Amino acid sequence: MYMKNAMYKIIVGCYIMAALMLVAACNDGLDIQQAYPFTVETLPVPKKLKVGETAEIRCQLVRSGYYQPTTYQIRYFQPDGKGKLEMDNGMVLLPNDLYPLEKETFRLYYTSASTDQQTIDIYIIDSFGQMQQLSFSFNNDSSEETPE
Repeated sequence: MYMKNAMYKIIVGCYIMAALMLVAACNDGLDIQQAYPFTVETLPVPKKLKVGETAEIRCQLVRSGYYQPTTYQIRYFQPDGKGKLEMDNGMVLLPNDLYPLEKETFRLYYTSASTDQQTIDIYIIDSFGQMQQLSFSFNNDSSEETPE
């Protein structure tokens, strides 16, 4: 009889502990993460360009998580030199204007228009204000190949 009573108390105690743990674990607040960090990876880019020569910049947006309504935009600024930057769909980007980024894998084409050193800073911004910056510098390659 004593063993049966002790067993009953142990089982009831386990049920009470389980119920308390379930109640304590419940939380009314639903935590949904919307802003996920991201990076932009690129393949190597040439360091020297002649006037009129174009460098291809292959880019891949790498997100650490996905929230469906997140959008991305691109803008660039050219502190040194002169040149033209365009998207792979042919759209020429104007400095400091924001443009929607439609794909996570995209190409940019920079065409040199200067004999001076050129620098472009590219900014990728998500809809939550997070930003990644890429900087590229190009030197003028005015060397002429001499036949031997």
